[in-house]
Amino acid sequence: PGAALSVVLHWVFSSSDLEEAAGAGDVGASVLGGFTFILGFLIVFRSQQAYARWWEGGTLLQQLRGEWFNAFSNVLAFCNTSADRQDGVLF
Repeated sequence: PGAALSVVLHWVFSSSDLEEAAGAGDVGASVLGGFTFILGFLIVFRSQQAYARWWEGGTLLQQLRGEWFNAFSNVLAFCNTSADRQDGVLF
């Protein structure tokens, strides 16, 4: 129903001088321009959000890697059974 109505309205506007009388000559161009602007804004906004999340994920992964490296280094340091290092460990 909506498509048929739009076809009929297009035919009526294009076959008569109603387009100039109604002042609807540049409405399509302005609507398309507005739609293009909004769509471009949303695409840029979502891309910036995705990029920020990607960087945050990379930062958190590097932090996690550092924490695991620190934990494993501590495990190796405290599990050393060397007799000459036992005096440095306080119980």
